[in-house]
Amino acid sequence: MSLEVAGLVLLGALFVVIMIGFPISFTLIFLALTAGYFGVGERVFYLMTYTFWNTMMNEVLAAVALFTFMGYLLEGAGLMNRLFTALQLLSGRMKGSLYLGVVVTAALFAAATGIVGASVTIIGLMAGPVMVKAKYDTSLSAGVIAAGGTLGILIPPSIMLVVMGPVMQISVARLYAAAIIPGCVLATVYAIYCMIRVHRNPSLGPPLSDAELDKPLSFMIKEFIFGMVPVGTLILSTLGAIMSGFASPTEGSALGCVGAAAVAAAHRKLTFKALKEAVFKTAETTSMVMILLAASTCLGSVFSAFGTPQYIADTLLSWNLPGWVFIVGILVVCFVLGWPLEWIPIVVIIIPIFMPVLQGLHVDMIWFAILIAVMLQSCWLSPPVALSAYYLKGVIPEWDLTQIYKGMVPFMGLQAIALIILYFFPSLTLWLPNYLFGQ
Repeated sequence: MSLEVAGLVLLGALFVVIMIGFPISFTLIFLALTAGYFGVGERVFYLMTYTFWNTMMNEVLAAVALFTFMGYLLEGAGLMNRLFTALQLLSGRMKGSLYLGVVVTAALFAAATGIVGASVTIIGLMAGPVMVKAKYDTSLSAGVIAAGGTLGILIPPSIMLVVMGPVMQISVARLYAAAIIPGCVLATVYAIYCMIRVHRNPSLGPPLSDAELDKPLSFMIKEFIFGMVPVGTLILSTLGAIMSGFASPTEGSALGCVGAAAVAAAHRKLTFKALKEAVFKTAETTSMVMILLAASTCLGSVFSAFGTPQYIADTLLSWNLPGWVFIVGILVVCFVLGWPLEWIPIVVIIIPIFMPVLQGLHVDMIWFAILIAVMLQSCWLSPPVALSAYYLKGVIPEWDLTQIYKGMVPFMGLQAIALIILYFFPSLTLWLPNYLFGQ
């Protein structure tokens, strides 16, 4: 058996072992060492040492820990609660106002954290009980919370985009710039869909009662300003520093941490307990991401040493199929693999396998990276796994899992529509990075 074919066997073994239920990171390391030893001999140990060291010492990836810490600090400060409450009070007389509040808050929270699990959980805790009390439709409420929470994959400072940059050999700053318009498009589509549903059936989102809205206008404006201005300023300054070229992603994330600490301190939330909890959660999340990333990189290096990616590329390109067939095929493969796998193995192992094909077709990697991000966003909503559903069920136990699934399906359709729009109109993705950084 040639090494190229052995790489394909290794890939198949990977999916079989993961489906059985073995931990992904240890599975990746074990298969990389075992297959690598039989394929390239003792060199696999040097390869593993190099990939682990190179991954852990990558300065760009330090932004993963820093942006995660920034998000947890802001989460502890409770600013999103103030913003959501203000939006709820200011627009409460309008039908479906809570849906709009969820989408706006979710988009801002995504821009402040970049962590999907945290976004879904916090927004669920914050908006779920209010929507239940206001007698909002359970399915639509669950769908908008889950879909809004997944915006953290796409909207900067997305942790996934930080990882994608080095893997796909493209600038993280360009990726951040490319993700802004698609992220805004998705959030807008969510809001429009909810308003159309409510307009056709007002019982899905009745206005709030006079008793709930019995607050002075000055109080509402104060809550809105204190909820919006600190977070908005922090987001604009952090991402602005990165996309203007003033700071690298790592430096920008460090500035964001300082700003988040200042905001938390100004709101008297920067206690030792809150800081300790943020540090612990950051260490837990970052260690999980980094060990998965290092293990995936190690297995990916074995694939490359076997020559499997080039073998796949040569085989596929020899079929002389239209370029769109390959692009759509890769997106579908990533979508299916997004059910059993975390996004890290997909980004670090699967995408590099197809990169020679994409390069042979002269596909713009920044545009393709955003397509992958939107596609993987759908995986958080798609049964049978649908991690967002389990996060939401955990914080709002009274919502039936079937109702949550039912509510998420239409938003998967909206994400598919957004994906089609981004495919046929690449300028939505490429205009801003080209404007900021040139062609």
